[in-house]
Amino acid sequence: MTRVAAIDCGTNSIRLLVADADPATGELVDLDRRMTIVRLGQDVDRTGRLAPEALERTFAACREYADVIKEHGVDRVRFVATSASRDAENRDEFVRGVLDILGVEPEVITGDQEAEFSFTGATKELAGRADLEKPYLVVDIGGGSTEFVVGSDRVAAARSVDIGCVRLTERHRPADPATPADITALRADISAALDTAARDVPFGEARTLVGLAGSVTTVAAIALGLTAYDSEAIHHSRIPFEVVREITTTLLCSTHAERATIPVMHPGRVDVIVTGALILLTVMERTGAREVVVSEHDILDGIGWSIA
Repeated sequence: MTRVAAIDCGTNSIRLLVADADPATGELVDLDRRMTIVRLGQDVDRTGRLAPEALERTFAACREYADVIKEHGVDRVRFVATSASRDAENRDEFVRGVLDILGVEPEVITGDQEAEFSFTGATKELAGRADLEKPYLVVDIGGGSTEFVVGSDRVAAARSVDIGCVRLTERHRPADPATPADITALRADISAALDTAARDVPFGEARTLVGLAGSVTTVAAIALGLTAYDSEAIHHSRIPFEVVREITTTLLCSTHAERATIPVMHPGRVDVIVTGALILLTVMERTGAREVVVSEHDILDGIGWSIA
């Protein structure tokens, strides 16, 4: 067994997984899994820089995670940073801060690397599932970007595109609730990004759609009628297209205050769930997927396996 700590720092959230990994059995046993909304990508699409207050929120979470890592006696740590820090002019400031707090340098990975980690984390447990056909199309809807990966036992094709729930919300700033013009503009942006992804990723070859990250798991939690967020109930749930469409339509017609009353809605996701759900719906429309298999295991688990 190797005790590992994987940290995934994205545009909207930073997450930690501490686990015991056994490469011989293919098991990754969770010891601690947590998430903090830090909105590192605040205004990056507009300014090209990480905001001072966003950096401080992220560093505060890193200090908390450093204590957890020390408490568990972790053997190896890997810190991966994705979309927001790839795009920022002042990412060196971010790198120095993380190194000072955690003693490891964050790796600002490419979209292709992000896609590979997401695919590994999401599909490793699905290998023996006879009820899910291969190839898989793994869709990881992040804050700043969305990754599309097709593969069976390994990645066959991947593409990262710059549509994410935070980036699109800040770029379009939809009204509360979204107007028909807002929805048309958002859909046009998402469709253009899907056109780009489709040049590299053969959507039509996939037989099972696997959805990852907070926008997808939140839609699943709503679909399941949960009164509190339950990752075990959400993990590997299968949400039909018609249900995703109904929930997305409701969210598009809702106000910020109404979304905030949804029991499973994280406070840090209230303002961006509309665009996240719309990305998921548009992907399902484009690919013809009749359902989405929701995975709570994603890039974080892929990072864990990469250091096991």
